[in-house]
Amino acid sequence: MINRQCPHLPERSGRITGPACSRLVAHLAEILAVGEALEHALALLEGGDVVAIPTETVYGLAGDATNGVAVARIFEAKGRPRFNPLIAHVADRAMADRIAVFDPLSAKLAEAFWPGPLTLVLPHRADSGIHPLATAGLDTIALRMPRGFGGELIARLGRPLAAPSANSSGRISGTTAGAVAADLGDRIKLVVDGGATPVGLESTIVKVEHGELRLLRPGGIGAEEIEAVAGAKLLRGASGIEAPGMLASHYAPGAAMRLNVDKIAGGEALLAFGGKRAAGWEQAIALRNLSEAGDLREAASNLFAFMQALDRVGAATIAVEPIPFEGLGEAINDRLARAAAPRDKIG
Repeated sequence: MINRQCPHLPERSGRITGPACSRLVAHLAEILAVGEALEHALALLEGGDVVAIPTETVYGLAGDATNGVAVARIFEAKGRPRFNPLIAHVADRAMADRIAVFDPLSAKLAEAFWPGPLTLVLPHRADSGIHPLATAGLDTIALRMPRGFGGELIARLGRPLAAPSANSSGRISGTTAGAVAADLGDRIKLVVDGGATPVGLESTIVKVEHGELRLLRPGGIGAEEIEAVAGAKLLRGASGIEAPGMLASHYAPGAAMRLNVDKIAGGEALLAFGGKRAAGWEQAIALRNLSEAGDLREAASNLFAFMQALDRVGAATIAVEPIPFEGLGEAINDRLARAAAPRDKIG
């Protein structure tokens, strides 16, 4: 949320007005458009700093994955638990092969879906150069190849970028530069503005183990698409934290969340889906419809931005209408369930 006394600052910064506000604004992150930001972003990354960048999924908080200081700054800026591993983003398959060992099925999936919103968890090469803090002590590493600005930035840097979502740990992921700046703007130096992210959900994470394909986190590629390429069913369930985004509570707004509602209580905000409304919807103090047409891809792209918008209206609870589980609906429901989980489970 935006600070009411000093609108350039996040809500958490407290009561700051007048000259004090003006002095602090100078220390907020600079926002530069994609076409203007590459050289500045490279200089910050080379110096061991972090940069918020657009990807096709959500905005990422990027740092050199081989630099322990940079990785530590990611954890510090997000307030992220150290046991939660980071995805390493690569420019091409050659860079990926220097970091991890690909089995035939993982290689097939990379060929089909990279660059794009698929993350593969693979055995980690001991001589990869990735800082141990990025892997949280695991012998595996999560790898993704992003499109657009992120891919160009990594290629110019010549080293992989660790880049979790650019938001405070456990909170709603940023899908616009403005949302990132409102959350992290007083903790980082640069936000690269690439507009609203097209997918709007984090990447799908899968892992091949003992010849079987396991879904660790649903995301921007539907399970059915992956199964069609793999020629095998995706297994669900995992033991412990094997990849990012697996904490019980995550993606949470300040308001409580009530899911799969068929009736709205007075004073609630409503996150709707499709053309049919829950009973009592007229009582909602605010309403956003993820997709009036019932399009799950549109719903995914709107999810985090609409959650943030409803959180700003001041309702104690955001009620959410049912969303189908097929296709991207599985990832949408996963994010909603984590957003609604008890907050004492946020790491």
